[in-house]
Amino acid sequence: MEKLFMESRELLQSKEFCQKLARNFSSSSGRAGKPIVKWNEVQNWFTTRQQESKVKVPSVTNTYKDESRLPQTCLLNDGDQSCQILKGVVAKVGEKVLDLSELEFEAKSSTDGAWYDVDMFLSHRVSSSGETEVCVRFVGFGAEEDEWVNVKKAVRGRSIPFEHSKCCKVMVGGLVLCLQERRDQSIYYDAHVLEIERKTHDIRGCRCLFFIRYDHDSSEETVRLRRLCRVLG
Repeated sequence: MEKLFMESRELLQSKEFCQKLARNFSSSSGRAGKPIVKWNEVQNWFTTRQQESKVKVPSVTNTYKDESRLPQTCLLNDGDQSCQILKGVVAKVGEKVLDLSELEFEAKSSTDGAWYDVDMFLSHRVSSSGETEVCVRFVGFGAEEDEWVNVKKAVRGRSIPFEHSKCCKVMVGGLVLCLQERRDQSIYYDAHVLEIERKTHDIRGCRCLFFIRYDHDSSEETVRLRRLCRVLG
């Protein structure tokens, strides 16, 4: 239904279209023994869904001012990381939720300090201190896990796993995103590379060892390349 709503909006008010769709639903094997779907029920669903799609993002608290345009400072400073993200994302947020179908980002959760892939940016605001924040929904999490995060400090392009042939790109002192594996969970955290033991690759790929220190808790461990991702910044 959602797919039809996105692709066939011009047909939503057509009685013939809704009748055909209702017949298809009623005759499907999954509805065996269930009441017949009426065409006006289908049309009412589409009408309600269309109205919901027009609802604007709610305004934020009085502590912040909602912005539908780019802050003036971003228009003047093209090199700032937060402004680059704002130009590509936040400028489009305001009247509707933005689905990042073509852009990929990750955000740092204030709950555990780990980085998670961003599913969508829901809204944005400017704090009393002048810093821009965005409300993000993380991939695989529901609305109850939505968070406001600082654009400059906690949003960046999605990190990319290192290919075996690119292990030479990992340098001592460099920042990487590392999968911290624990008995109960595995989460990605920022880490810095302390030492590298280069080894000859074999049929399995890179066999090098990387001694890293996690930024969030200063713990250290030796990991293989499969657990490292290149931070895009």
